[in-house]
Parts: sequence; C-alpha cells; structure tokens
Amino acid sequence: MESAAIQVHNLHKTFQTKRKAAGLGGSLAALWKPDLHAVEAVREISFAMEQGELLGFIGPNGAGKSTTIKILTGILHPTGGEASVLGFVPWQARQKLAYHIGTVFGQRPQLWYHLPAVDTFYLFGKIYEMEEAALRQRIGYLSEAFEIEHLLETPVRKLSLGQRMRCEVAASLLHKPRLLLLDEPSIGLDVVAKQRIRETIRRMNAEEGVGVLLTSHDAGDIEALCKRVIIINHGEIIYQDKVSALKRRYLTSKQVDVRYSDALEPDFAIPGVEMLKVGTFGAKLRFDVRETPVERVMAALASAGSLVDVTVSDPSLEEVIRTIYES
Repeated sequence: MESAAIQVHNLHKTFQTKRKAAGLGGSLAALWKPDLHAVEAVREISFAMEQGELLGFIGPNGAGKSTTIKILTGILHPTGGEASVLGFVPWQARQKLAYHIGTVFGQRPQLWYHLPAVDTFYLFGKIYEMEEAALRQRIGYLSEAFEIEHLLETPVRKLSLGQRMRCEVAASLLHKPRLLLLDEPSIGLDVVAKQRIRETIRRMNAEEGVGVLLTSHDAGDIEALCKRVIIINHGEIIYQDKVSALKRRYLTSKQVDVRYSDALEPDFAIPGVEMLKVGTFGAKLRFDVRETPVERVMAALASAGSLVDVTVSDPSLEEVIRTIYES
C-alpha cells in the first residue's frame, strides 16, 4: 500500500522476565542463575494504516497495545517482524521519525510539571528547529483550537487532568506531525474534557490531514473518532473492520441509569427492556437496539415521571472482546 502511513508485518515482541524463587536459598541461587521466563507481548501481528486515517487500536490491559505503540515510535526494538512508519523503520531511524510524528502517553506526561505549558512549547519548538515567528503562530493556533489560551502561563502542576491533557495533545502537534499516536489520552477524564479533546482531534484531522492511531479503553472514544478499528488481545489481532460494522454486530446493547424527582410506580416496566433494578426514585435497565428502538425507550422513560438525570452507556470493551471470542 503506497499511501500507507504505517505498515506492520508479522511483528512480535518477547520480554524476558525473572521468576521469583521461593525461600532464602532460592533467592541467593537466583542471584547467580536467574530463572528467566519468556512473555510474548506481541504475537505476529500484521496491519496497515493509510495516510490521514483515524484508526482505533483497542484491547484490555496487557493486550499488547502500548508495546506496539512503543515499537512504532522506536522506543522498543521488536523481537522479529517488520514495521514501517512514514517510510522509516522506527527503531533504526527514531530521531528522523520524531520530526514527523507526535505522541501522547496518557500516563507519562511530557510537559514539565513545575513550569507553565508555554515554556515546554517553546522548548519543543527549539528541539524541532522551528523558526521563532512560525512557533509563535503555531502556539497561537493550537491554543485557540484546544481552548487553552488562559492556561498557558499556569504551572502544569496546578492544571486539572483535563486541562493538562489538552496541553499535552497540543504539545504533540506543535511541529505539524503527519501522524499522531495517542495511547490512552482520555484516561481519567470527565465527559466534558473527553468531548473537547475528541472534537479538537477531529478538527486537526480535517484541517491538517494528520493521521491518528488511538488506543483507548473507552468505546466512546473509538465511536466518536475512528472510522476503522483493530482489536488486539493477548498480543494477537482478533478483529479488524470498520467501526460501523463493529457497532452493528457487537455494540447493540445499551444500559440506561435514570433518576426521577417523584416516586416511580412499584411495577414500573417497559416492554422489550430488561429491568436490572427499580428503586423508589430511579431505575437501571438494559435493552438491545436491534429489537427495541432507543426513541421508544426514551419516550417511555420521559412519560414515567419528571426526569432528573439520564445516563446511557455502551457495553465495556471487555464485554465486546468476550462476545467476539464467543462468536
């Protein structure tokens, strides 16, 4: 695929870990002859990503997502297989590749903790050899796009998690990369913060054509951003297709939590809906959108009383992966 931003063929990565020996004698022996155990983090995976594509790369903890991302950025060397990112072999040309990609690891901040974000932006500008005028213009553009103008002079340690993540993603886009690799960028964020980051990433993709490889535990991130998804588990790709196909086949159930200002009828129920729990002022229910339209459920909930709050959630990715295995 000539237009591919990423090409991966039979990529695998094995780590050697030490097994803990039992007893004092075993611990002393392990100093001289450790018992090594091979752990396969990534197992012969192959996939391709086009230029400008929004691709979801998802799976449970320990599935191999972060290991794959680190290989694609050149941080880790694979045990075997091939990979090309924007025409570079990542672990052979890591420095050259860095000028063309941006990365965000949700649990590993790149902003200096005690300095304002703008100081890190200017430092990155020097690292990426950007001209002063172009750097100032870029900071202004990203500040407006991510709505962080009022946050730039605040020390990072004083920012909320959502504010910090917006600054983190903006920093990764400072040098106009062609590809953005996001590893759990929305972890721990509230609904509003997640929505802001999603909207801005979509904007950057539309305006600058930056491709995005996104890992996330939040099915909402994948549904809102990605056109295609790859699911990995135990180091192996178990599913890859369009997100629309994934939704049609596996994201068919919805769970609704609802609260009312007035007491519900004791026998409150909705036809075609599984009532998981019914209390005095609220209920929890689940239904399949293929059999029961969302509009009908919401209309029934609204007619049951004065609504205070409604939360609609998709099944967890763990449930989706389990369903894929079962099928």
